Amino acid sequence: MATTRTAKAHWEGSLMEGAGQVALESSGVGTYDVTWASRANDANGKTSPEELIAAAHSTCFSMALSHALAGAGNPPASIDTQADVTFQPGEGITGIKLSVNGNVPGLTADEFAEFAEGAKKNCPVSQALSAVPITLDVTFTA
Repeated sequence: MATTRTAKAHWEGSLMEGAGQVALESSGVGTYDVTWASRANDANGKTSPEELIAAAHSTCFSMALSHALAGAGNPPASIDTQADVTFQPGEGITGIKLSVNGNVPGLTADEFAEFAEGAKKNCPVSQALSAVPITLDVTFTA
């Protein structure tokens, strides 16, 4: 069965001087302030579309990797993923870097790296963002 998740954004004013909020409607976990300055300069306590993409990508990747590992008989003790989404004003999103550290009993570092590459390719968010270069940095805790 398909699911749909909803977020709503409200914006007032021009791009440079205006401000808005994004609400995570489906979960109800929060409403977050957003401005052009928080997107193009320092966050200063506000979020941006790129930070929200990074949150979605790091979560989706971790879930895909965990699923693949468990399906192969090696459930992870832990997976920690960071997604860095780079935004260049005037160009847009220019790249995404995923950094993952895994603790998976019974695997070697090379085997974990293979699973991580598969998750990068197959996670639904990676697939949705495939127009942007995505790199992967893998570390492994034995």
